[in-house]
Amino acid sequence: MAAVALNPARRLSVISEGFDADQVGMNDSVVREFHEALNKSPDMAVAVAAIRALTGVISNSSAQTMMGLEKELKDAAAALQRCNPTAISLKAGCELFLRYTTRTSALELEDFSAAKRRLIERGKQFADTSIRARATIAELGARFIRPGCVLLTHGMSRVVLALLQRAVASNINFSVYVTEGRPDGTGQAMARELDKLGVPVTMVLDSGVAYALERVDLVLLGAEGVVENGGVINKLGTYQIALCAKSLNKPFYVAAESYKFARLYPLNQQDLPLEHKPVDVGPLLPRSVAVDNPSRDYTPPAYINLLVTDLGVLTPAAVSDELIQLYV
Repeated sequence: MAAVALNPARRLSVISEGFDADQVGMNDSVVREFHEALNKSPDMAVAVAAIRALTGVISNSSAQTMMGLEKELKDAAAALQRCNPTAISLKAGCELFLRYTTRTSALELEDFSAAKRRLIERGKQFADTSIRARATIAELGARFIRPGCVLLTHGMSRVVLALLQRAVASNINFSVYVTEGRPDGTGQAMARELDKLGVPVTMVLDSGVAYALERVDLVLLGAEGVVENGGVINKLGTYQIALCAKSLNKPFYVAAESYKFARLYPLNQQDLPLEHKPVDVGPLLPRSVAVDNPSRDYTPPAYINLLVTDLGVLTPAAVSDELIQLYV
């Protein structure tokens, strides 16, 4: 199988998210489909691209039994997860797809061809639902943006951007504080996108969140993963923003697609999958000084008011019930 080269812009995006575009199994057809999906749609979520690739596995499978097809799907999901073993949304998306497709009544059919067609149908249905998730969240979440509202966001979240785009389309005037989002400049990317929409934007230092929050009405962030107790895993700095918001009695909302609901139950920051991103601290720092720069942190549910999802607007306590419905 020929390797699929990522276009330069998307390659940089994939690398910045932790994917190794050179070492990934390019000879694996499911990885090839995965990369093609990302190439065709730069705004496509990684989990959605994985879901589409797994749907292709069912269509192209030469397995003659349900057991054989299930094994192919599990092997394909494992190959995708090896692209980035620490990517929570990728892992959750693959696991949810497997649960959604293989628990269908098609498994009970004697005719394997009919069962396979049913699986393909359900796979496409799951992919379509996942693609629509962002639009559903935008519609639900835009209601929280009131005229004259001032909000703060952190990092570059596509679902948060879609929500704010919806508010702009509804002729709601609001302004946004955006953190700089070191070390990968995601705050700058969000600021540029909001500026294109004509939204007044103010960038603040990551260390200036508490200072800025006095002028903010609400906090709105995305998430890399939503865990079993209703807490979220997201870009480093999310937890400290939540702590400040709680202290100042500011609402803290999270927008996240249901395919990011993960079967994880972290008790503290040390329970997270470890991932680091490069950071430039300048040439004057002595070599003997260690630099600790994890890419993400965990925010407990006690600091989150509501989660805006494609399943509805949920309290953190309701996430457990939704996870049971998704995985059981």
